[in-house]
Amino acid sequence: MRTAEITRNTNETRIRVAINLDGTGKQKLDTGVPFLDHMLDQIARHGLIDLDIKAEGDTHIDAHHTVEDVGITLGMAIAKAVGDKAGIRRYGHAYVPLDEALSRVVIDFSGRPGLQFHVPFTRARVGDFDVDLTIEFFQGLVNHALLTMHIDNLRGVNAHHQCETVFKATGRALRMALEPDPRAVGVVPSTKGVL
Repeated sequence: MRTAEITRNTNETRIRVAINLDGTGKQKLDTGVPFLDHMLDQIARHGLIDLDIKAEGDTHIDAHHTVEDVGITLGMAIAKAVGDKAGIRRYGHAYVPLDEALSRVVIDFSGRPGLQFHVPFTRARVGDFDVDLTIEFFQGLVNHALLTMHIDNLRGVNAHHQCETVFKATGRALRMALEPDPRAVGVVPSTKGVL
């Protein structure tokens, strides 16, 4: 089983992430940011990734540090769990609709962090959640999981739907990219021989 547990403590946050890349979508999420918990649930369920995340942060200031640091710690856990990437498909993509919203996420476990984030949110907040923090989460994730990731919201009117389609598509794209390739058992999917 491809599992990992990472604890990351700073002066602003204390975060523990346990992950099973070969799970069934079980999750236990307590970040102190309810909307982030809802979005992480989408990654777990649609990616068939078991996630156990506990975060304590300076949310009395705002959610910025917690959201960013959860992304960082989740990225670290993914990188540790996937190991040398031998036998994975490497690339993953997904289009996910939710009512009027449609998003596309494309992932490459390239070993080179890079994020293209094109989500024209139609409003600044979903409940108490500042949608600007979405890019902070994904930047932390790609930097520490060593992913190239392209995120595009192709259409949408409801900002909740826009954000949710992005996280659902992330789960589906991760599922595809991390899936073992039965034709490439033990082979690192790169002409370089290493990712």
